[in-house]
Amino acid sequence: MDFLPIFVDIKSRPCLVVGGGEVAARKVELLLRAEADVRVIAPALGVSLGELRDARRVRHLARAFEDDDVAGNALVIAATDDPEVNRRISKLCREREQPVNVVDQPALCSFIMPSIIDRSPVVVAVSTGGASPVLARLMRARLEALIPSAFGQLAELAREFREQVKARLDDSGARRRFWEKVLDGPVAEMVFAGRRDSARSALASTLEDESSAPVGEVYLVGAGPGEPDLLTSRAIRLMQRADVVVYDRLVSDGVLDLTRRDAQRIYAGKERSRHALPQESINQLLVRLAGEGQRVLRLKGGDPFIFGRGGEEIEELAAHGIPFQIVPGITAASGCAAFAGIPLTHRDYAHSCAFVTGHLKGDRPNLNWKSLVQPQQTLVIYMGLVGLPIICDQLIRHGMRESMPAALIERGTTSRQRIYAGTLKSLPGIVERAGARAPTLTIIGEVVRLRDKLSWFEPRSSDAAAESAG
Repeated sequence: MDFLPIFVDIKSRPCLVVGGGEVAARKVELLLRAEADVRVIAPALGVSLGELRDARRVRHLARAFEDDDVAGNALVIAATDDPEVNRRISKLCREREQPVNVVDQPALCSFIMPSIIDRSPVVVAVSTGGASPVLARLMRARLEALIPSAFGQLAELAREFREQVKARLDDSGARRRFWEKVLDGPVAEMVFAGRRDSARSALASTLEDESSAPVGEVYLVGAGPGEPDLLTSRAIRLMQRADVVVYDRLVSDGVLDLTRRDAQRIYAGKERSRHALPQESINQLLVRLAGEGQRVLRLKGGDPFIFGRGGEEIEELAAHGIPFQIVPGITAASGCAAFAGIPLTHRDYAHSCAFVTGHLKGDRPNLNWKSLVQPQQTLVIYMGLVGLPIICDQLIRHGMRESMPAALIERGTTSRQRIYAGTLKSLPGIVERAGARAPTLTIIGEVVRLRDKLSWFEPRSSDAAAESAG
């Protein structure tokens, strides 16, 4: 290591920053977050430091740097645009064995300022030893997405109970196992879900009865339309925690690959006239697995509350007192439309949007056709591939013009995405000749006209996006 990573307590201690520009201001802001007593030396201050001075958050000496200024400081930061002054500050501090940082000049530094992920009291620092500050920022951005914003609240909760745990559990190994269970279990998930009072009660109960049976939990997670990069950070975190994965047909392989490799996988997909598990059996399965103490991931394509029957599943969980979390996903309508370059609403074309399911009930879709034929409205049809000829015919019969632009998107957002575009009259024939296969989404409305102008998505394989024109 070029530098020893340490955390220094500078609360209420004097710290010196030499320089009055925006670079100096960024360093001052960090020192103030650590509650340091900051003094700034510069002939003049920029806007940011001027505001801090006026708010009396820093002391300003409006003059040039002098050698004696380094004395008595816990640390010194040189952020001037004069290389000679910066070198002089570094030399003086090193002679006095005072910590010194010279911005963007690692060779003159005895300490460096890392990129910081602040979840106080949890703080993560990332450094490249001054080799590439931009790379450190990119690494920080990735870590920011992986570390929940409520991590600091979890640390505060642990601090609140630390002495109680030490008093009740004498053995250090028992304490370690207890905290592992708390910090990587339902209590932590309650904090991340914003239920801190519930988490406090659960932690107290866990401490009171260490012999209690394990409590399972169900994570109802929206897997989005197929592209793994569209998953939320919370979804990925829970996918990595689950012991059992119960997943649908519409969950893509790429998304499924992000679950724990040692987790048990149970397929609960539904295809037309063929269900791997009836819905009632799925509900009972979730209750049973969670009752056994398992952390169960219920992974559903799109969003679990939009034609996903998620409401039925959590009703059953709630009836049996099973803890659960709900993580929304990008629904197929917004994901597929975006990747196809079709805005669902547009000031010039559509002021409203209707989502309907095209599942056949008997031999035909059971829809309120009159309500769907409205001016300046986009119509999005889920699961309507088989019933597409009937749907288009009924819309025409109820007043929608035959020339209305329409598109069917197959495997939207993935590298195998295909778009079949035409009109309300021609689309069924186009789709039939192309041999389109589920999963699909159909969009009908004037906004489809914008597809050629606004499309930006390029499939990752050359034969992945065959398009047919009507």
